[in-house]
Amino acid sequence: MKVSELARQAGVTAETVRHYTREGLLAPSRDPGNGYHHYDRQDLERLDFIQRARTLGFSLSEIHDILDHAAHGDSPCPMVRDLLAARLPQIRRRIRELEELASRMEQAMKNWEKMPDGVPDGHSLCRLIESVPTPSQEEDA
Repeated sequence: MKVSELARQAGVTAETVRHYTREGLLAPSRDPGNGYHHYDRQDLERLDFIQRARTLGFSLSEIHDILDHAAHGDSPCPMVRDLLAARLPQIRRRIRELEELASRMEQAMKNWEKMPDGVPDGHSLCRLIESVPTPSQEEDA
């Protein structure tokens, strides 16, 4: 099947298929008559695997490593478990950081409701942003 057919069957864009092919995650054969890539059922299964791995947050580099393990007859499952176990605390920390950011943004919006707009005057660029405490001011509070 051609790029567009594989993309349609997998529910992705043709550019996604081309990108994964350039990255070496898909290895289609070449049509000797016209040089077009030709994808088969295994490519569709691999594309499905890649999409599932992406939904779990794996990078393309990590997916490449997983596929390499499998291609050499080694189970990639221990590596997959280790990668997720290492990544999960990082994701939870990032979620906390984003929640804190959202709270600061909400507080700023609330504080700014009644503040007038200002014009830069050489001492002030934007009074709204300048009214937000710096991290060191927040720690002192």
